Amino acid sequence: MKHEDENELFRRLEADMEPGTGADIVDLGKARHARTASGPSGGGPEAAVMVDGPDPTGPGFLGRLAGAKRRPVLPGWLRSRQELAIAVRWVAGHYGHMAAYHGVRTPIYAARLAVQSPRGTVRFLGGTMRWMADKEGEPVRLAAVRREDAVEYLKLSRQRDGRVRLRTLIAVLGSLVGLGTALALYVLAPEWLQTVSLGALILALGAAGTEADAPVITRAVETSKAPKLTSDIVLRALGALSIPAINQAQSKGNDGFAFTAPITRDGPGWRAEGDLPYGVTVTDVIDRRDKLASGLRRPLGCVWPEAVPEEHTGRLVLWVGDQDMSKAKKPKWPLLSGGTVDLFKAVPFGTDPRGRWVAVTLMYIAGIIGAIPRMGKTFLLRLLLLIAALDPRAELHTYDMKGTGDLDPVGDRVSHRHGAGDDDEVIEYAIRDFRELRQELRRRTKMIRSLPRDICPESKVTSELADKKELGLHPIVVGVDECQVLFEHPKYKDEFEEIATDLVKRGPATGIVLLLATQRPDAKALPTGISANASARWCLKVMGQLENDMVLGTSAYKRGVRATMFSWADKGVHYFVGEGADARIVASTYVDSIGADAIALRARKAREDAGTLSGHALGEEPETTAAVYDLLRDLLGVIPVEEAKVWSETVVARLAELRPDVYGEWAAEQLTSALKPYGIDTVQIGRRINGKVVNRRGIERAHITAAVAERDGNRDAG
Repeated sequence: MKHEDENELFRRLEADMEPGTGADIVDLGKARHARTASGPSGGGPEAAVMVDGPDPTGPGFLGRLAGAKRRPVLPGWLRSRQELAIAVRWVAGHYGHMAAYHGVRTPIYAARLAVQSPRGTVRFLGGTMRWMADKEGEPVRLAAVRREDAVEYLKLSRQRDGRVRLRTLIAVLGSLVGLGTALALYVLAPEWLQTVSLGALILALGAAGTEADAPVITRAVETSKAPKLTSDIVLRALGALSIPAINQAQSKGNDGFAFTAPITRDGPGWRAEGDLPYGVTVTDVIDRRDKLASGLRRPLGCVWPEAVPEEHTGRLVLWVGDQDMSKAKKPKWPLLSGGTVDLFKAVPFGTDPRGRWVAVTLMYIAGIIGAIPRMGKTFLLRLLLLIAALDPRAELHTYDMKGTGDLDPVGDRVSHRHGAGDDDEVIEYAIRDFRELRQELRRRTKMIRSLPRDICPESKVTSELADKKELGLHPIVVGVDECQVLFEHPKYKDEFEEIATDLVKRGPATGIVLLLATQRPDAKALPTGISANASARWCLKVMGQLENDMVLGTSAYKRGVRATMFSWADKGVHYFVGEGADARIVASTYVDSIGADAIALRARKAREDAGTLSGHALGEEPETTAAVYDLLRDLLGVIPVEEAKVWSETVVARLAELRPDVYGEWAAEQLTSALKPYGIDTVQIGRRINGKVVNRRGIERAHITAAVAERDGNRDAG
């Protein structure tokens, strides 16, 4: 820059700073006062806009105390009679086992100690001589010699001489006292006391002669190798999940997880609870369960992250078990060896990860069981049917559409109706049974409606009503394995779907329970009308979100209830939704075929005593009169040739006159459903009545003749 330009710049600055040349001198105090007076809503361009509102005036200290969550005085296991009994049995069994183990081996322990007593004697005498000679101070004296420190050596020598004299005196006095005691015992003491004293001396010398790597007493119980869960371990595991928010927090020196309660012992495992960073949900952790288990250095079956339903989606409860859930020893099922049940009351069927029993009430529900193959779906359905069989009042209808005979222990010994396989005979047998169930459902609704309010105040079947045989309101439990075979059948799928949907919606109140199991939980295998109304769900391992939500309910996957996280080793482990509670992880009780046979025989005996054994279990076949009629031929019989189109309600009335026992309670909607398997749809038919055109649904006779001709292979059938 040139000197002329610099001078020009300075002249301009001086001119701007002179008073009266356009520059203003601002009084800062007045300016601040003006801004304060104008306030945030002064309207000027410099008015401040307050983003955060004023501090809220919430409840005071006492109000916060009143709304605080109090922790229980006693732990949960101490307040639960069941868990307390389990704890007491465990303690008694543990210490009883230890006492028995060591009691049996006591002679062996004594023999070992006796053999080791000479070596113990030598060690005792040698140790005593070294103590008398002050051998422990010898290294220090030798060090003084090596340093040629005469003063220190003389001081240490004098100290050693004093110690040796004192210890020799003590040893001599001890020997005299010991020898005198031994002579007194030999002369004066009874033989039993001499024996006890000599034995104690030998055992003590034997203990002194025990090698460090060869203990005399062995361990009665191998302790668990599971390490204690600490905050450092939890933080390390969460940091290994590759969740950006957690990693960023930990990189800045923060924990990335705020513990809201101390890490405590919870059953056979440890429980940690806390808040994840903002924006991180429990589902993010559940999706990385395998990495979480790696970070904890525990087997996958030991690690169970869960959400807290009543809290926000970032509240994580981490339970880490001592053993893999699928390998841990399960408590004995109470019904395995004896007892009956009341289906109107809760019955245990499995345990949660903490080993606590989980119960189910089979009445007033319709249930769905879904899983991929080989995960225990059929065994779970059989377990529920065994529970139902142990109520002598219950009437069972069981169908094993897979045809492998897994349900035969229940079906052959207890069931009123039972079928296995997917051949035409079984399908026809099943559709006739489902039609009878629909008729029974209608009968029950009329019966319940006719009962006085004081006997049936809630308009549903109760245990007291089920006891009254004259009412015929006993529980009916229908179990179908591989139900997709029915709902995808080319001929009867619509009718199966219609009846099953009706049983799911209206059956629970009338005492009819429908349990469906499938390895293909999609819209075809589980029609929407059924899956949307089933109140109980059991979901074992599935492969994707669609299957997960089809079984567990819409948005279950987003809420963190994900059966996709189960491993191949988690057979029988599932999410259970029912009993008015949130989804719980449960391991169902394993009952093999031999155990199922034994339980079924016990259930049959209870039925024989109660006089309720019936149907297939007695070798009786259902009446086949209902299958003799031909719906299409009957329609051609009640629709004359001159009537091309007839209203459905008219056709139903004529059919009822033709066969009252078959069509007596049919409605127009039922006729429509019965025609769907034949590909016949209703059409809109207009009739002029009293000068007005009335449109109603009906059928065309030509469609009936065409269906008969196609079925019979004769186009001249009409």
